[in-house]
Amino acid sequence: MKALIRFLKDLYSGPFQATLVFSFALVAAITIGVNAWVVSGVINSYLTNVMDERVARDIHLAEIFYENKLHTIADIAEQLSLSCTVINNIGAIRQEDINASILGEEKIIELLESPLSSGNLYVAILDTNGEVLTGQIISISGEQILITPGGNWSSLPLFQAYKQSESLIAATEVIPDALFHSAEMALQAHIELIDTPKAAPQPFDPREGSAGLALVGIAPIVDGGQLLGSVLALHMFNNDFTLVDQIRDAAQIDTVTIFLGDLRVSTNVMTETGERAIGTRVSQEVNDVVLQTGKEYVGTAFVVDRDYITRYEPLRNHAGQVVGILYVGALQSVFHALIQAVNQRILLVAGVTILMTFILTTPVSRMITRPLKELRELSNTSQRVADGHLSARAPVMAGGEVGQLATAFNNMLDTLQATQDQLVHQENLASLGQLAAGVAHELNNPLATVLLYADILKREFPEDDPCSNDLDTILRETSRCKTIVAALLDFARQHQVEAQDLNLNALIQTIIKIEGKHDIYEDINFQTELAPDLPEIQADPDQLQAVFINLLSNAAEAMPKGGEITIRTRGGPSGMVTIEVEDNGEGIAPNILSKIYTPFFTTKIIGKGTGLGLAITYGIIKMHRGQINVQSQVGEGTIFTIQLPVRLPIMGDIAQPLSSKSTDQDLIGI
Repeated sequence: MKALIRFLKDLYSGPFQATLVFSFALVAAITIGVNAWVVSGVINSYLTNVMDERVARDIHLAEIFYENKLHTIADIAEQLSLSCTVINNIGAIRQEDINASILGEEKIIELLESPLSSGNLYVAILDTNGEVLTGQIISISGEQILITPGGNWSSLPLFQAYKQSESLIAATEVIPDALFHSAEMALQAHIELIDTPKAAPQPFDPREGSAGLALVGIAPIVDGGQLLGSVLALHMFNNDFTLVDQIRDAAQIDTVTIFLGDLRVSTNVMTETGERAIGTRVSQEVNDVVLQTGKEYVGTAFVVDRDYITRYEPLRNHAGQVVGILYVGALQSVFHALIQAVNQRILLVAGVTILMTFILTTPVSRMITRPLKELRELSNTSQRVADGHLSARAPVMAGGEVGQLATAFNNMLDTLQATQDQLVHQENLASLGQLAAGVAHELNNPLATVLLYADILKREFPEDDPCSNDLDTILRETSRCKTIVAALLDFARQHQVEAQDLNLNALIQTIIKIEGKHDIYEDINFQTELAPDLPEIQADPDQLQAVFINLLSNAAEAMPKGGEITIRTRGGPSGMVTIEVEDNGEGIAPNILSKIYTPFFTTKIIGKGTGLGLAITYGIIKMHRGQINVQSQVGEGTIFTIQLPVRLPIMGDIAQPLSSKSTDQDLIGI
């Protein structure tokens, strides 16, 4: 036991792994259990429908066999009535002519020995009053018995119906014992009633046990339009199993029964002792539906001593009265055994699947829990970051989701570090801007005074005076200081974005058209790749014009021997537009790229630039809630990529209406 516990502890090294295995097994058990229940229900329903359809097919086939047997009896009567031998000799037979009677008997025997006949048969030639003139009986055992003349069939209801039409008639009829004119028929018809569980208290027909249920056919013997007599043929079902066995064997039906009233007179349903259930009676439930109301019974019924899946059809006589039942059925226990076998196999498959799930989840859970060490390292790293160590990074040792999580965590830290650096940079810019604004304001007036007096002095000295050159230097340098002060003011001034709907492609084309005329672009070839479906954006056209002019002039200055500037626009990413300004100039060294947005940083010679152009550009893009990035290779060129939002957020608390703008323009504050 201890070894087993130790093995389980080694197998499931931690509670998380055991929880995973249990969870997987539980989910699998619930899923498989529900699926097994659904599949079992579907299969059971399907098998039930198949069984019902089979029994429906069985009763249909049984009815066909039954009708064919009735037609056979009618054909025997009709063929004998049309026989020339019978027609020519019936008068002599009526006169008890022995030779004529022999001829009639031989014709009957010839017909009864044909393939049409099977089972017991009673065939008689009658006079016009129903008196038996001659005939033959083929008993259940196949013995041929001569019918003694003298019996009368005129009291049979079917014969009375025949007399009214004097044409062929055939139907299912109850033959009372008074009409049996031979001991063989009476013996065949006699059935002892057996006490049957669930049967009705009293028999449906009081003649049950002594009367016979038969298929009867009567055909007229006519010569020259004169009725000479008739032929009666019948097949009695009592104790004759020819038809029910034929239906069972030919149609592959489990059990078939023919009832006289509610009494089984012909059946292949067996009792517990292995005998045919002759003399047993139908259940009260079936009796009430079929015999009492004349309707079909479909469903499970108690037959003799067991339950069957059954169909019962009423048998009617020539007058439409219910006189018996035709039954087919299949043992319900066989059907239940089939369903039970299917359910057992489904449960077996479900159990094996759950066991396999449990076995397979064990190594899978070990693989899943293996990166827990890396998760702990990730947790420790996050704690160090929370303590202020933004340079901390999580080790990426595991693949899959944990590795992706560690990588994403490190990327997040990189972004956080960059964001913090950017915030510091922006704070520095803001502080520098405030300082620059103060310095510019303080310097502007003295510079104006110096410039004014230097200009006055310049006018007072002649051109060839040595002091004139010095005054030119003072004027030139003072003007440059004024330019620097103006740039400082532009950099420091807190602008507002005067937003309006702007066609960016049109703005770019206008700038190229105007700026392209300047000398700096003399050897520059402009290329545009403007997206035709570019949406209009909300932006300040004056500020964006300053951005593009600055980028174009920088690109031109990077190509002193001429070159090509390409401007591209395209939609995307979502809710944004992208603009690229590319040149094939000298490029920017990697150590300089990180400083290009720093105020007053410039690589140009003194007097050629203030170092504020890209800083102002950066500020304008940020005021538009956009992004600006640069890619550069020394000797190959530079690409500035700008992303601007299509719609700007409205800063209503600082917005001011502009009379020169349309009503749908907004002021976007920085």
